[in-house]
Amino acid sequence: MDQRNGQVCQICGDDVGRNPDGEPFVACNECAFPICRDCYEYERREGTQNCPQCKTRFKRFKGCARVPGDEEEDGVDDLENEFNWSDKHDSQYLAESMLHAHMSYGRGADLDGVPQPFHPIPNVPLLTNGQMVDDIPPDQHALVPSFVGGGGKRIHPLPYADPNLPVQPRSMDPSKDLAAYGYGSVAWKERMESWKQKQERMHQTRNDGGGDDGDDADLPLMDEARQPLSRKIPLPSSQINPYRMIIIIRLVVLCFFFHYRVMHPVPDAFALWLISVICEIWFAMSWILDQFPKWFPIERETYLDRLSLRFDKEGHPSQLAPVDFFVSTVDPLKEPPLVTANTVLSILSVDYPVDKVSCYVSDDGAAMLTFEALSETSEFAKKWVPFCKRYSLEPRAPEWYFQQKIDYLKDKVAPNFVRERRAMKREYEEFKVRINALVAKAQKVPEEGWTMQDGTPWPGNNVRDHPGMIQVFLGQSGGHDVEGNELPRLVYVSREKRPGYNHHKKAGAMNALVRVSAVLTNAPYLLNLDCDHYINNSKAIKEAMCFMMDPLLGKKVCYVQFPQRFDGIDRHDRYANRNVVFFDINMKGLDGIQGPIYVGTGCVFRRQALYGYDAPKTKKPPSRTCNCWPKWCICCCCFGNRKTKKKTKTSKPKFEKIKKLFKKKENQAPAYALGEIDEAAPGAENEKASIVNQQKLEKKFGQSSVFVASTLLENGGTLKSASPASLLKEAIHVISCGYEDKTGWGKDIGWIYGSVTEDILTGFKMHCHGWRSIYCIPKRAAFKGSAPLNLSDRFHQVLRWALGSIEILFSNHCPLWYGYGGGLKFLERFSYINSIVYPWTSIPLLAYCTLPAICLLTGKFITPELNNVASLWFMSLFICIFATSILEMRWSGVGIDDWWRNEQFWVIGGVSSHLFAVFQGLLKVIAGVDTSFTVTSKGGDDEEFSELYTFKWTTLLIPPTTLLLLNFIGVVAGISNAINNGYESWGPLFGKLFFAFWVIVHLYPFLKGLVGRQNRTPTIVIVWSILLASIFSLLWVRIDPFLAKDDGPLLEECGLDCN
Repeated sequence: MDQRNGQVCQICGDDVGRNPDGEPFVACNECAFPICRDCYEYERREGTQNCPQCKTRFKRFKGCARVPGDEEEDGVDDLENEFNWSDKHDSQYLAESMLHAHMSYGRGADLDGVPQPFHPIPNVPLLTNGQMVDDIPPDQHALVPSFVGGGGKRIHPLPYADPNLPVQPRSMDPSKDLAAYGYGSVAWKERMESWKQKQERMHQTRNDGGGDDGDDADLPLMDEARQPLSRKIPLPSSQINPYRMIIIIRLVVLCFFFHYRVMHPVPDAFALWLISVICEIWFAMSWILDQFPKWFPIERETYLDRLSLRFDKEGHPSQLAPVDFFVSTVDPLKEPPLVTANTVLSILSVDYPVDKVSCYVSDDGAAMLTFEALSETSEFAKKWVPFCKRYSLEPRAPEWYFQQKIDYLKDKVAPNFVRERRAMKREYEEFKVRINALVAKAQKVPEEGWTMQDGTPWPGNNVRDHPGMIQVFLGQSGGHDVEGNELPRLVYVSREKRPGYNHHKKAGAMNALVRVSAVLTNAPYLLNLDCDHYINNSKAIKEAMCFMMDPLLGKKVCYVQFPQRFDGIDRHDRYANRNVVFFDINMKGLDGIQGPIYVGTGCVFRRQALYGYDAPKTKKPPSRTCNCWPKWCICCCCFGNRKTKKKTKTSKPKFEKIKKLFKKKENQAPAYALGEIDEAAPGAENEKASIVNQQKLEKKFGQSSVFVASTLLENGGTLKSASPASLLKEAIHVISCGYEDKTGWGKDIGWIYGSVTEDILTGFKMHCHGWRSIYCIPKRAAFKGSAPLNLSDRFHQVLRWALGSIEILFSNHCPLWYGYGGGLKFLERFSYINSIVYPWTSIPLLAYCTLPAICLLTGKFITPELNNVASLWFMSLFICIFATSILEMRWSGVGIDDWWRNEQFWVIGGVSSHLFAVFQGLLKVIAGVDTSFTVTSKGGDDEEFSELYTFKWTTLLIPPTTLLLLNFIGVVAGISNAINNGYESWGPLFGKLFFAFWVIVHLYPFLKGLVGRQNRTPTIVIVWSILLASIFSLLWVRIDPFLAKDDGPLLEECGLDCN
């Protein structure tokens, strides 16, 4: 024990001291870790109350105050000090001691007060932030293994290094915390000195009167660069708990409501009663599917400053991951080239390292107009990009930047800004004139087709039969702006198309971009945008990287979805183009389960997730066994463990298996062919096995060794051994129309085929593989797009979405039966089921909207006369419906206007687009009649909102117009009937009128569009609607519709002869 006289505290560096008996003070009786009395008391009062080395709870010694959790000690009488803490030292000194403890415990102690030389062990790995480092000087190494010293009979091992004893390094598991081995952190001296200086400055500020808040702001924090890059913000309990309670109450009320409806039929209107009950049951099921995925809504917050500290420090090469941007376009007449050009310009000027940005534009229409417009865009980008980055402009799409009705001089202090802005605006107007000239020229196609500048015919003159085309406009080889700075890569891609091949529309174009980008740049992350969705927030990519590159969360994230926001919509948003309820309520609810669904644009993907690999599984800690159990119990446990191990071995992620088969280094050349292997050479068998496995991968990914090799690089990167010319040749090969034959593309890899709404299928497959997605809502909208210009385009857009859901319902990937036993969570499956069955709600919705008119025309109703109990259930149900909506708007921040517009368009779209989608889907599945969708317009006239309420001829307009006229006829007939029948007829009439006005109010935006402007509604729509409404009404009109229903007294033969 005398050896401990000179020990120093491993927390504060002072002498350990002695106890009242004169012996050296020992805080921990288990490992004798050297700690002084002050640090011991502070650790018990403010810390974890455990030994920093062995994690054993400190016991209370005589003279120390009692803390919660101390055991009652018999024979210890210490009332003087049991509840009094001596304030011997300043609180900051104690905090400094605690930080020193976390930084340095496990280091060798200084014996007898004299610092001993430190002997570094080169074989012990150094870990910093999860990475191996070897640039720390030996005198700063803090990894010293603990051991049990020889000589002397001691109960407790020495916790410090003795240079006279041999040191044996211990094996370490890098996935575990270093504290589990008793080791401190690396380079603690520098951090300790910087922390002391910071504390001294804070102490000086407090003494000067600047820090009297009394909180814990001056306590030591973690290193900023090691803190989480994002955090999950649960909703306050005061908002979410009442919301959940009212949902449960509504569910109970629904049960009593249906019990009354089923047990009280209406005999004289049985058909109406039966139809109404069936419709109400379907509405209740739809509500359950929509409501319960919103049970765990959350919000998220990102920390861009921490991302920069960790991966993008000034003066150091950026370690941010590369990103490939995908922009898809088809018809330049429907999707104007100027809109696409603005999207591309916003991508090229994004706030991200230029060498890590590549933009790929897919032209699925092979239009020379798009090609030439992209060439003009690349030239204008050389002026626009440096201007945006010099003055940090937002947004960086020039069309929308110059249209802003704000003070553009706000926060601008550079004297040259006004002059340069005027010059740039003039440059952009000249650029618009050149684009408009190209558009005007493309209106009339020459008979011989288009020719390029060198006189050769344009390869895409035949849209359905043309070769693949790739053109690199900007890149590392020569893309520089006017200031000489490098620009991001810009690549034009038009995949090959031949007659007789199914090209799978947008999904096939996106898969072609996946392969081209993998060959040319192979960034580990992808961002896809529609041509009309420009980047509104230049830091949006960094927002996504806060989730993707997070060391704890990022490995399981397949994509980060941003909400869709739109320009060009008036403040009334009559047709719910913003879709705020879905993006701000439903998607937040899904983010608390397994993540939002993929909506087709504004999404950052992990490339490996698109390749069909399973998500990495979390390793569970090994279970502990106890020696006190009988041997037969241990054998049973071992037998059970063998079974579970066997199961986990079979369910190992595919990517892990492939990595074991191909232990390739990055940038390694592809494997050789089987015929090139010498069987007599050593290792030929292993090489043959590697080639066979490569052939299996080529069968899955396609016959491209370069692309197959790129799929094995989890962190991205290209083959440096290949020349740019050979890579371009390989890129042309992977976009050929026959490349996907007999492969996994569209089935398990990339965008999934089988529906026009490929986005739902693609996200669903990823979630079935165990991945999770993230919903990111930055303060400034990340992306903005263009909404449909008129109601007809809006109807066709909703029709396409609903038709895609019907196709998924009848496919092999239907969420009702696909993906069980995988990684899809139960409530997440609810949301996917709701996304494919919602079009079928149109049938009961149409019937329910027709019932009010029928009731008014026939004088009957769907419910019998209500008693007090029935009225209670009806009123309770209405109150619960309103309360649910109000509480939903409260926690989500959605306004009542947006919520009401969504309710209205749910009815308008349900009785029009969704209804037609059901019949078209049935025709496609049963009769094989395929339907083609129309691309919605993405541009408008110069007059703001000029085309927003234009009605163009479409059969989708007939059902809602007919319903409106039918209910108006029913209201007129019902009121006229009540006037003729007297006072007693008005009571039952109110329920029917309320029912009819409910339909009319929901269809009011449609009605306003019909009569709000002259010559807006096609005459044929009015004619057809009046004809159908009249025919339907006449079926229910009797000969005496407006006469009293009094049949007079019942006359019977009395048997008397009155004559």
